[in-house]
Order: sequence, then structure tokens, then C-alpha cells
Amino acid sequence: MAADTSSTPKPGTKTANKAARREKAKQLREAEKQREQREQRNRRLRRTALVTAVVVAVTGGLYLVFNQSEQAAQNVSYDVGKPGIGKTTPDFTLASSAGGKENLADHRGETVLLYFHEGGGCQPCWDQIVDLDKAWKKVEGLGVDTMLSITTDPADLTKRKVADEGIKSPVLSDPDLKVSKEYTTNQYGMMGTTRNGHSFILVGPDGKIQWRADYGGAPDYTMYVKVDKLLDDLKAGRAA
Repeated sequence: MAADTSSTPKPGTKTANKAARREKAKQLREAEKQREQREQRNRRLRRTALVTAVVVAVTGGLYLVFNQSEQAAQNVSYDVGKPGIGKTTPDFTLASSAGGKENLADHRGETVLLYFHEGGGCQPCWDQIVDLDKAWKKVEGLGVDTMLSITTDPADLTKRKVADEGIKSPVLSDPDLKVSKEYTTNQYGMMGTTRNGHSFILVGPDGKIQWRADYGGAPDYTMYVKVDKLLDDLKAGRAA
């Protein structure tokens, strides 16, 4: 039986030419589709490579910053402001995060570590308190009975931050800087004289200063000191 060729247009006819154009158009569409797919695949690969490069760069940068910060926290030096060692501490009464007021004179007979800090948006300052709370056995081992932290933030903000951070020791509010100025701790911060720097003052049972370290001074402003470094400085300063 002969093959049926009735559905195949004869070459050169209008029908054959039209079919050829449709086939060519189909091939072009298919080629364009494949090209777009390749482009999309290449764009995804480029994006992945870019994101990977950014992640590597950021991770490397953060590691460098963290490493430098760790070294700075370990090697930081300090000034000794006024009133200095041997001087009687000015008394004060400030609102406490624990509720009510805290009076320094009420702690006579105890050894008290005062920590003046920037507060507010200075997270390392709050981390300092958290880490000292965690290492309190070590602090207590040096004869310290109490730690009082002092910030220039309003009392309501201080109380909220203390609750958020789970801080156990009292944080006092000195919003008008009256106490900070008496202790000149506002001379060592990166915010000028409107905020404290990073100052520690050890007050003996007789109310006199046994040790003082103002870590926050220019040009290498410091908002955190590793606890072991801080306690080593306290021990050495006391013995001097």
C-alpha cells in the first residue's frame, strides 16, 4: 500500500512555506527560552557567589573587630582621676533600680565597688555589670562587699534595662550628673562631659578610696574591661 502523503504539503507551495516559517519560529522561541534559562541560572550563580563573598568578608571583618576588641579589653590601661586614692568619698543618695534610694553612707563598714558608666546605648557597659555579677565570687574573694553602678540615665529607663538584662546588683540613676561631676567620672567618656566614661572606685569601710581606675579616657575609649583584667588591676592597685 502506498504511503499517504496527502497531509504533507508539497515543497515550494504556500502551505509548505507557511509550515516552514511556523517551525522556524518555534525553534527560535525554544532557543530564546533556553537562553533565558541559562541567563537565570547564571544570575543565580552570580548572586550566590556575591552573597558568599559578602558573608566571608563580613565574618572576617567581625572576627577582626571582635579579636581587636578582646585584645583591647585585655590590655587596656587607665587613668586615676580625682578624688584619688586616700581621699574620702563624697556622699550621695540616688534612686536605685532595686526601688527606693541608695545612700553611700549607709555602706560604711563595708568595702564598696562603685562603677560609673555611660549607660544608655552602651551595651558593653551593661555587659560589664552582667559579667561582674556572674563572677561575683571572684570579686567577693578580694574583700568587696557590694557593687553600686551609677549611670546618668533616668531612673525608669535604668530600671527597665536592669530587668531586661537580668542584673542583680543595684544600678543607680544620676541624670543631672551631680554625683558624677563630684567624682569627675564624666571626664573620661566618648560623649564629652555629658556622660560617664568607664570608671571604677573602690571605697573602703572607712569611706576612703582604696583604688581608682578611669578606663574610659581618650583617645582609646574603653567601655568594657575583662573581669580578670579588672580584678588583677584592683589587686595590684590596692597593693601599691
